[in-house]
Amino acid sequence: MVNIVIDKREVSVNENETILSAAKIAGIDIPTLCYLKEVNEVAACRICVVEVEGLGKLVPACTTVVEDGMVIYTDSERVREARKTTLELILSKHDSHCNTCRRDRNCKLQDLVKKYNLPECVYTKKVSDKITDTSFPLIRQSSKCIGCLRCINVCEKRQALGIWDLVGTGKSAKIDTRSGKKLKEDDCSLCGQCITHCPVGALYEREDIDKVYKAITNPDIITMVQIAPAVRVAFGESFDDKYKMTVGKMVTCARNLGFNYVFDTDFSADLTIMEEATELVDRVSNGGVLPMFTSCCPGWVRYLKARYPEFIPNLSTAKSPQQMFGAISKTYFAKVLGVSPDKLFCVSIMPCVAKKAECDMDSMSNYDYGKDVDASITTREFEKMVLSQNFDLSKIKESDFDKPLGFGTGAGVIFGTTGGVMEAALRSGYYFVTGKNPSPDFIRDKRVDNGITEFNVELGGVKLSIAVASGLKNAETLLEKVKAGYAKYDFIEIMACPSGCAGGGGQPIYGDGELGVLRGKGLYALDDKSSIRFSHENPYIKSVYDEYLGKPNSHLAHELLHVDHNK
Repeated sequence: MVNIVIDKREVSVNENETILSAAKIAGIDIPTLCYLKEVNEVAACRICVVEVEGLGKLVPACTTVVEDGMVIYTDSERVREARKTTLELILSKHDSHCNTCRRDRNCKLQDLVKKYNLPECVYTKKVSDKITDTSFPLIRQSSKCIGCLRCINVCEKRQALGIWDLVGTGKSAKIDTRSGKKLKEDDCSLCGQCITHCPVGALYEREDIDKVYKAITNPDIITMVQIAPAVRVAFGESFDDKYKMTVGKMVTCARNLGFNYVFDTDFSADLTIMEEATELVDRVSNGGVLPMFTSCCPGWVRYLKARYPEFIPNLSTAKSPQQMFGAISKTYFAKVLGVSPDKLFCVSIMPCVAKKAECDMDSMSNYDYGKDVDASITTREFEKMVLSQNFDLSKIKESDFDKPLGFGTGAGVIFGTTGGVMEAALRSGYYFVTGKNPSPDFIRDKRVDNGITEFNVELGGVKLSIAVASGLKNAETLLEKVKAGYAKYDFIEIMACPSGCAGGGGQPIYGDGELGVLRGKGLYALDDKSSIRFSHENPYIKSVYDEYLGKPNSHLAHELLHVDHNK
């Protein structure tokens, strides 16, 4: 332990603490812009500089380790003036049209400008005008970039992709793709983690709100919207706590926006389990390609195809819940309504940016009814739609999803967190093998908040080796082990985003905090409260098979609910 003084407060901390972490322990806030713990500790922005007695220069708090006897000032006049100058220099290269920026009122730079009461920028502005292809789901606007390097290190260290890099030197240095390719031609998985960790508005998703409104206002179109599991535990974060924006209130908001039917992606998550668990049992029993990889995360699928194409045969052929929902709504539900599929417009609300690209894939279309899903919007876009309507949120009542595609089980809801797909599949897989249900919590102790977990489980005398990973860096670790023959698994679940969909790149952006783990716990709590916790017991899923599909993995089920990954 070392003893230091911060802003006249005596503090005793570990000798390896930085000034930034020591100040946090003491309850003192030092502003940062580029800093991300264990990911971006590079002192690029210089906003966190502090004054240390006896040193002639200011030092960055995020990278300077404390020493015994240090006397530190975090808000002296010299420090404040240095931060103001730094902010003015940043603003000289920054497009400051805040009112039209997607990060207005949720921007670290904007907060700091207000905190230090800066007038108009005193330096001559020189702003880049480069913007990437706006038709691609991920867009980068150079005029907003402040060179904090967060996107580079999140993409490299957490996601093992290295799409972004600092290109050029000196005054010409800028952030661009490492490969030199256009973004849409690169290996980007569209996980969106660079978006959620950018402190300003330099990275954002393509907005499809206008496309959705156009369908809603067309009297000849029947609009359906599906709400993904992870969206319900994040939607309320951007609203005042007093409104308590539950999933029931989300349903009401969607109806008030004009959607004709509001459904639950939990339903098609249950449908996915019926197909995927059946496929797993078949592969294990009949010598199929193992390990079988889950296929419900399009960011993970994009990554695998780009970086490890030799493992494409290992992917489950089951479509994601988003796409299964679209396929079943435009066939089975169209017959229920007695309308032509071309009259239906299917929208998804997803915690994800990669879902936008997934629903545009040629392999996710059918000659008979066209695209499975016509438009996918993020949690953030749906929030924007709700806020734009001036609803009196204090008077919003809860309402139920429409039937038959609006009922999901506890197994369906945990799809939104890392390990949830695997757990749901094993619950039903156990039943398919033995003819009886296990306890729904029979692998509860194998749950993981983040990273990698490995374990064995027995289904009716058959021992399966399981692995779960979230975040593509962890996926890389697992794939390299399998590739080298160091580990043998039967079933692997991978989610591109840390903590799975709960930490998705389309979720609300909340400062520097990582809320995926907390949101995941919310999904498990919903599972615990569910009246039905097994996908194969969903009565509406049973009806779809009895009335239309026949059985899991039937010819029709394969035609509608599975995909050729080699397309």
